[in-house]
Amino acid sequence: MPESAGRTVHASAVLVGAKAVLIRGASGAGKSRLVLGLIDAGRSGGLAFARLVADDRVRLEAAHGRLLVSAPQPIAGLVEERGRGVMACAYEAMAVVGLVVDLDAGDAARMPDPLALQTVVEGVIVSRLPVAPGCDPLPLVLSLLQGRR
Repeated sequence: MPESAGRTVHASAVLVGAKAVLIRGASGAGKSRLVLGLIDAGRSGGLAFARLVADDRVRLEAAHGRLLVSAPQPIAGLVEERGRGVMACAYEAMAVVGLVVDLDAGDAARMPDPLALQTVVEGVIVSRLPVAPGCDPLPLVLSLLQGRR
């Protein structure tokens, strides 16, 4: 039985390996671009596995101490690529979140406070990567996911 009923929020998510990356940021911050970059890294061998969970809106739910992410049904399997529109994409119905990436984060720092590297979402503590405004998030996220950081 879930600990919370869950809620739908403005974010995107990609399953990478066994855990999902939840990507938060304002409209136009690059959430969909990061989603597509991670999926491409999965296809090219830069990551062992990467598949869309949801783009633009996600449903978050705490269950048994884990944060679950899924796609709201109307947008399941759809991803937006600027200049091309909305496209169908293979997707996972649900995943456990292992990392939150905050795009254009005001608290991003060269030498971050360890407390800034965690966040609480739906009552669950999750690892966090704050990305500074104007910074390309893909190399940072890939480095972290590949264990180089």
